[in-house]
Amino acid sequence: MNRRMVFYTTGQIVLIEALMLLLPVIVSLIYRESCTSAFLITIGIALIVGGSLILIFKPTDNVIYAKEGFLTVALAWMSLSAIGALPFFISGEIPSYIDAFFETVSGFTTTGASILTDVESMSHGLLFWRSFTHWVGGMGVLVFVMAVIPNVSDRSIHIMRAEMPGPIIGKLVPKVKDTAKILYLIYIAMTLVQVLLLLFGGMSLFESLIHTFGTAGTGGFSSRADSIASYSPYIQWVITIFMLLFGINFNLYYLLLIKRAKNAFSSTELWVYLTIFTVSTAAITANILPLIGEFSSAFRTAAFQVASIVTTTGYATADFNLWPELSKGILLLLMFIGSCAGSTAGGLKISRVIILFKMLRGEVKRMLHPRSVRVVRFEGKQLEENTLGSVSTYFAIYVICFFAIFLLLCFEPFDMETNFTAAAACFNNVGPGFGAVGPVSSYADYSAFSKFLLSFAMLLGRLEIFPLIIALSPYAWSKK
Repeated sequence: MNRRMVFYTTGQIVLIEALMLLLPVIVSLIYRESCTSAFLITIGIALIVGGSLILIFKPTDNVIYAKEGFLTVALAWMSLSAIGALPFFISGEIPSYIDAFFETVSGFTTTGASILTDVESMSHGLLFWRSFTHWVGGMGVLVFVMAVIPNVSDRSIHIMRAEMPGPIIGKLVPKVKDTAKILYLIYIAMTLVQVLLLLFGGMSLFESLIHTFGTAGTGGFSSRADSIASYSPYIQWVITIFMLLFGINFNLYYLLLIKRAKNAFSSTELWVYLTIFTVSTAAITANILPLIGEFSSAFRTAAFQVASIVTTTGYATADFNLWPELSKGILLLLMFIGSCAGSTAGGLKISRVIILFKMLRGEVKRMLHPRSVRVVRFEGKQLEENTLGSVSTYFAIYVICFFAIFLLLCFEPFDMETNFTAAAACFNNVGPGFGAVGPVSSYADYSAFSKFLLSFAMLLGRLEIFPLIIALSPYAWSKK
């Protein structure tokens, strides 16, 4: 167990967070806001904490194995959230540290659940930081670290596997550092294109950045109380398209860049993803058409909301709490399915759902033909037994964790719909649910315990359970 490397890397993450905090400092200085001092104090704290960890735990061996990868990811994300919450708390704009922690975890995990009841009264600097955490958390801050720091070992693939969502994570190119660079270059390029398109649609630079951060990270924080509802149809369509694009496995974009379009477009997961979006949009359009009255508006609203929920972004152009039960049922199902593995979205991931269905079909065949051999293929490859076992294990633990969170929330004085969808929305990193946590409401009325529980649920969902469970296990910290 290389403890020194775990804490040393965490120290590097905290120092990088200090650098990131300079961006909202610049924004707050431009708008001449008093929250500048809160950011400067937080930067000072981050420098002290990060610097101390680096000095005390300087490693003699930079090798990272699977256990160190999981522990590093868990510890780094908890440290990021704990320090990232300080500007909200120190400035007094979110007086409770638990509330500030909830908001920050929601940002970094790209969930978009909020305790704010008057977001438009927030200072520009804090709104920028709040949405910038989406962009940072979307691709993964440790992936960013691997892209920029020198002397990264190829064993750091264990960090990438622990942080990147999905059942199968590999290297795009032989070196992990180069893989991380490619991922972030694609991410940055897509971000810049969306900013330009939103500027073209009449958004200010500040609003374009805020909503692009929320779209790229599939997070959903907005600078307006009504989310995207008051923006033009053009803006809504741009955000719809980019939510869908950021929900696609980034490996496919790399294949397009190296002119292997045939391989990219033969992806089973991609076509299932697009089919789910198309069918869901058509069904909801037909279901809400009598409510809205105009086909173009109904289609645009349905497409936006389906894209928002299936990619676990959480933006809204309508209060879907008021929609018919069929539409709400479809959206609830999409909360659990999520988007593609290797994207910035949350949820179970479509690849896991496909593999689970293929495993189920295989088991049915084996019951009918006991001597048959189980062969499960995905994306043209035969999956190994350990991969199938990991998918089954993940699904089992996923179900257990979800219902444990839901049952603990049932101590709150809310109806079952509210508590169930609050658990689903936070655990799957979606943001808004139904009932009292719908798209025009917030999580402000939950108790401090439940806010902490939901913060933990968001981290569990974003890191796909295992890093946090391993970090809480005494065995993981043993020297063996």
